[in-house]
Amino acid sequence: MNTLHRTTISALSHEGRGIAHLDGKAIFIHGALLGEEVEFRITKRHRQYDEAEVVQILKPSSDRLEPLCKHYGVCGGCSLQHMAPEAQIQHKQHALLDLLARIGKLEPSVILPPLVGPVWGYRSKARLGVKYVIKKEKLLVGFREKDPRYLAEITQCEVLHPEVGHQLELLKDIIQSLDCYSQIPQVEVAVSDETVALIFRHMVPLRDEDKNKLIEFGRLKKWHIYLQSEGYSSIQRLWPFNGAERLSYQLPEYNLQMQFHPVDFTQINTSMNQQIVKQALSLLELKSNDSALDLFCGIGNFTLPMARHCKTVVGVEGSETSVSRARENATLNNINNAEFFAADLSRGSSHLDWYYQRYDKVLLDPPRTGAIDIIPGVVQWQPSRIVYVSCNPATLARDAAKLSELGYTCHSAGVMDMFPHTNHVEAMALFIYGKSKPT
Repeated sequence: MNTLHRTTISALSHEGRGIAHLDGKAIFIHGALLGEEVEFRITKRHRQYDEAEVVQILKPSSDRLEPLCKHYGVCGGCSLQHMAPEAQIQHKQHALLDLLARIGKLEPSVILPPLVGPVWGYRSKARLGVKYVIKKEKLLVGFREKDPRYLAEITQCEVLHPEVGHQLELLKDIIQSLDCYSQIPQVEVAVSDETVALIFRHMVPLRDEDKNKLIEFGRLKKWHIYLQSEGYSSIQRLWPFNGAERLSYQLPEYNLQMQFHPVDFTQINTSMNQQIVKQALSLLELKSNDSALDLFCGIGNFTLPMARHCKTVVGVEGSETSVSRARENATLNNINNAEFFAADLSRGSSHLDWYYQRYDKVLLDPPRTGAIDIIPGVVQWQPSRIVYVSCNPATLARDAAKLSELGYTCHSAGVMDMFPHTNHVEAMALFIYGKSKPT
């Protein structure tokens, strides 16, 4: 595999790898861009394709940039920093439309302009690995390498919120000062509009001296410090001693304050989240007398803005904790036309009361596995519009085909750059009822 080869890149895969062919076999080349002439080395062989890495760029693309992060190429957190942000979003849009065509056999009538925001320092949540490497005599704090068996040795992260991403060395110092530094496997990060919360996972009980060091660290930084000895149920706040255990973010367009616990699911890119909520509501075209349904509603990120524009809205989510948080947020924001229910939407919900109501508009925001198990419900609900927010265009395309069978046309679709410099593609699609009513 040490033999060097030369080729010109003829296409990009959906995850952003260059595609070429050698002796009739497809080669996926990490770090190569469309149209580039490169020298590469094969790293893995498979029966139908091979994987490779760039050794030298012989003729660079005009879309190529020098990566901002000095750890790029080693750290596995980003995969597209060598591509201009404008080219990244165009590539993601092309990937979405290709999947809709190939899997869903659909072509949207309207291509939505991509939603874009800050491309650096955007990430407000992360799980950082921690490991003391005996051979290096070093404590490492950061993300996994491209080979996930190893933790990358990094000093800062350019996509993580700078309040934390530019202070990894400080975080490393406080962990290394603890007696149990070798028994801290990870730190979870949550950045709110007001502060930072850190959750230290520890494999052994912490001595009082170590707790006091973390308390002083939290006091100095004005950060919230949590300890986690086992599963999520074991998480307890260490500092500050008093006050509600809630962080928050704002949805100013809807006069909403959304409170959450550091381990609650929230969108990691708060700037993009505001744009996504605004576009989703615009596509839904909610009326004052509409009844709406928000499936996979989480803590009410879409539900409560929807409540500002319709008669009633029902939010459904699998996590009891998230449903409780959504109800708290409704009370906090004086919203009384929203109801929330806990239900496993991957198992069907036809036995539940909310399922048998009629809804004028429906919003879907499922996990990567998609919403295929709950989509048959549209036969009962018969909404005129469905907005689908997706973190996996492949399952969106699959589910879009099912919606088409039930009489819905894919009116519009586009991408949102929630994760710049990565191969993650977030998308939104609008489906409008346009055939005979499903029976």
